[in-house]
Amino acid sequence: MDKHYKPAEVEGKIYSLWEKGGYFSAPNAKKPYTIIMPPPNANASLHAGHAMYTIDDILIRFKRMQGFSALWIPGTDHAGFETQFVYEKYLKKQGKSRMDFDRKTLYQDIYDFVKENSGLIFKQFTRLGFSADWKRSVFTLEDKVIQQVFKTFKKMYDEGYIKRDEYIVNYCTYCGTSLADLEVVHIERTDPLFYVRYPVKGKKDFITVATVRPEPIFVDTHLAVNPKDKKRNHLIGQTVLNPLTDAEMQIIGDEYVDPEFGTGIVKLTPAHDPNDFKVAKKHNLPITTAIDWNGRIVKEGGKYAGLKVKQAREAVVLDLKEKGLIEKIDENYLHSLATCYKCGRDLEPLTIPNWFIKVEKLKEKVKKATTDNKVKFIPHKFKSHMLSWLEIMHDWPISRQIVWGIRIPIWYEVDPKASNIWVWFIDKDKKPHQDNLRKFLDQGIKIEEIEQGLQKVHALTGPSGPKYVISDKKPTDGKMYLPETDTFDTWFSSGQWPLIVLNKDEMKSRYPTDVMGTLSDILKLWVSRMIMFGLYLESEVPFKEVFLWSMVADKFGKKMSKSKGNVVNPIEMIDKYGADALRMSLVYGIPAGGKVILSDDKVRGMRNFANKLWNVARFVEMEKEKVKTESLHKDDKWILAELNTTIKTVTDSLEKYKFNEASETIYEFIWHKFADIYIEKTKSRRKEAQQTLEHVLDESLKLLHPFMPFVTEEIWGKLNKDKPLIITSWPTI
Repeated sequence: MDKHYKPAEVEGKIYSLWEKGGYFSAPNAKKPYTIIMPPPNANASLHAGHAMYTIDDILIRFKRMQGFSALWIPGTDHAGFETQFVYEKYLKKQGKSRMDFDRKTLYQDIYDFVKENSGLIFKQFTRLGFSADWKRSVFTLEDKVIQQVFKTFKKMYDEGYIKRDEYIVNYCTYCGTSLADLEVVHIERTDPLFYVRYPVKGKKDFITVATVRPEPIFVDTHLAVNPKDKKRNHLIGQTVLNPLTDAEMQIIGDEYVDPEFGTGIVKLTPAHDPNDFKVAKKHNLPITTAIDWNGRIVKEGGKYAGLKVKQAREAVVLDLKEKGLIEKIDENYLHSLATCYKCGRDLEPLTIPNWFIKVEKLKEKVKKATTDNKVKFIPHKFKSHMLSWLEIMHDWPISRQIVWGIRIPIWYEVDPKASNIWVWFIDKDKKPHQDNLRKFLDQGIKIEEIEQGLQKVHALTGPSGPKYVISDKKPTDGKMYLPETDTFDTWFSSGQWPLIVLNKDEMKSRYPTDVMGTLSDILKLWVSRMIMFGLYLESEVPFKEVFLWSMVADKFGKKMSKSKGNVVNPIEMIDKYGADALRMSLVYGIPAGGKVILSDDKVRGMRNFANKLWNVARFVEMEKEKVKTESLHKDDKWILAELNTTIKTVTDSLEKYKFNEASETIYEFIWHKFADIYIEKTKSRRKEAQQTLEHVLDESLKLLHPFMPFVTEEIWGKLNKDKPLIITSWPTI
């Protein structure tokens, strides 16, 4: 053996040995053990969070060594919103935007962009030694995925779990799509709070309302007070005048009103506030739009039409001041604001057509499976987190107004005499158009030209909306159709991930899978939905256990982020210290649910441990196979007893996902008990102890292999040239 262990010269060679030997493929004859990899973004590169996939590799190597048919199935996600956002930034640098392209062209351009930039993360995963069956990799825009998603949508629609409705959603006017509640980032910000006077009809009196959003006042039709508010409930039934339009507005009662906010009286803007929307539905109030999808005041806004929200706010406040209808302004009002998790801009609550999954019945099955431990959560605290989420989980909006993704398989029937479809398209001369479809048809523009250059379709909901057909292909019944241009929320497709990546013949033997390892921040977004789809489609949970990885933090315990400048690049760590050192540092000393403190000092310390092991192996190699003895010295018996205890502890700890205990136990055994104590004691009787030294080293290498696969495989190959690779053998007592 060389004097020094050199990871850079070893790791690539060892990985090739594993791949050429077919060790990552699972034999059919053995008891199955299955893990499905959380799919990273197809065009992503490795970051510290991805390094936690090491947990899954430790498990899959452990089970493979125990003799299981261990299968780790990888894949990549198209990451709809995130990927389109990245591509639009790329377009912006070229002086272009998504609106310069028809839908088909933009989709293909993004596809080419992703294809060109994808594959890097899997190469980086191999640098970490991940032993997934790469031949089984699945991309979420493959035909088989799309067909499964279509099939699920059709089944859910036919069984009444899908609805289309005009509903208020969180909408990012910059990114051009709606967001689920879980994708919203709430921030605290200081903004002006305007106290607006509403003239009382027939009296020289005012009722004052506090609002941070005066710009949509022109569509407001009602004020509201809490009927339990004794100071103000006498106002219910009275009439005031809209301060911008002079339209009559009735004051109604509803318990949602907080008597402690502002003046205890609120204005209702149902189209642009989720609470107001609920009140409007409850009292059958009109829901009138003031702000469009581009974040501008609608044409019905008169002098404010076309202004952006902030511009309109300034103009409205100026007009109200001139009318003497601003009582006062609190310039230091601190409130919570919904922002886009991707671009960081303010979100606009808008009422738009959306496809929803009605979750009430579906989530009850998830509750029961969680309560009955059909799915076990590790750490256990996440069971209560899941149940708490299910209590408040409401209907899930699954459509996104973006191009990149799986298009919702709906075709709207075109009635040339109806005005119920609006279109955005680019004509054959590359000029953009947007208006009611009927207008373009009346002008003689062919439906084929509109479909060819189509960017977006907006179809009315309800009885006045167009008929539609659910189909993956355009209907051929002779009628005119335009496709739905919304795509599925990425979590709708990835929520079916376990059902997608397993082959049909594996469903009996490998479903449910054994464990799902992932980050705790997508427990609600992803894990809950996988369980929901598994129970709905297969009447069985998709995995038996969920292990929530720890958060990777810097040396000060702070979450890593680019904005903080404290991100550690795992590849740089591997280049400096080797993959084994990085892997071991991710689990050593980290109890389940604790923070993973990733720093140079810690990774360097694990590099030193690899070097210690290497030196132990060189010591054992010097006298290898020279002397064999049947007698055991008391020191030999001691180390063998300690070895057996270590084997039992490490095995039990891995079975219980106590990776910190397993790694600390083997570290303590190799460095201190084996090297510092036993080897030192054998130097006076070197040849007599050789057989025990070899046995203890071999078993130690096996125990350490799931954590530090490269150095253990390299040493094993040096000392056991006539034996199979270490990747297949777990020690027994």
